[in-house]
Amino acid sequence: MHIAPHDNQNKPIVDADDPNVPLNYFNIVKLKAGEAFEYQVPNYETCIVPATGTVDVEIEGVSFKAVGSRGVDVWDGEPEGVYVPVGAKVTIVAVRDTETFIAGARYDKVLDPFDVRVAEIDKVQYGSDDTKTHRKIKHILGTKYHGKVGRLLVSELFTVGQGGWSGFPAHKHDTDRKDAAGNIIETRHDETYNFRFRPNHGSGVQIIQHEEGKPGDAYQLMDRSTILLPSGYHPCAVMPGYEMYYFTILGGLSQRSLVQYFQPTHAAQIETIPGIKDMIAKFK
Repeated sequence: MHIAPHDNQNKPIVDADDPNVPLNYFNIVKLKAGEAFEYQVPNYETCIVPATGTVDVEIEGVSFKAVGSRGVDVWDGEPEGVYVPVGAKVTIVAVRDTETFIAGARYDKVLDPFDVRVAEIDKVQYGSDDTKTHRKIKHILGTKYHGKVGRLLVSELFTVGQGGWSGFPAHKHDTDRKDAAGNIIETRHDETYNFRFRPNHGSGVQIIQHEEGKPGDAYQLMDRSTILLPSGYHPCAVMPGYEMYYFTILGGLSQRSLVQYFQPTHAAQIETIPGIKDMIAKFK
């Protein structure tokens, strides 16, 4: 489930119909100022988010100018994005040298394109230094875009301070299911992460545990590691002395709203982490 850092040469890291996370699509496109990149992904809606630099985006005659204002890295300013309808033809032109994320989710209806500027980013900060869970989330395609987006959720997650845990208490979202009363207690959402560290020689660990009480798998995270999460409980951590960022793509099978199922052995810690309930609500 770990794709090591590599030069993907502007080719998808997670392509359409990926056998592990078929509900996700992910590409990283690097362009020098003045260069252009064209793409079209049938059966997937996508979102363009410059990690660094600035781009102009044209979607079948609709233009969005000067998207992205960050400089040297993802900590250098706020994100912006452009929503791209299912199967649309897109041209990205670099205004400044850029590294641009393209996130996608499988969907079957064509909606309208739109842009998301700095003022529209939905921010959440929760956790604490004491609980080693302090982090900040910047929702690019979050809850406010229900009705304008099909199945795609796109966010950026930052550890606050140096070191600590993220995605804790451990949770999963690999099955659409309801309780006896008919309430949804979990949704199937494939998830893909791309990690960055500051300083960039930092490192972390991703845990994926499939069965309660049995050891799972652990992957060492490096700067630009990609993690695919089709199933299992999946907390991650960053070494002391380093900050961690991860670009997050969620694609729902039957609905856009995410319902996380917290691992029973750790679920009580929801009550100990400041602000975590607000964080959970922002994904719904």
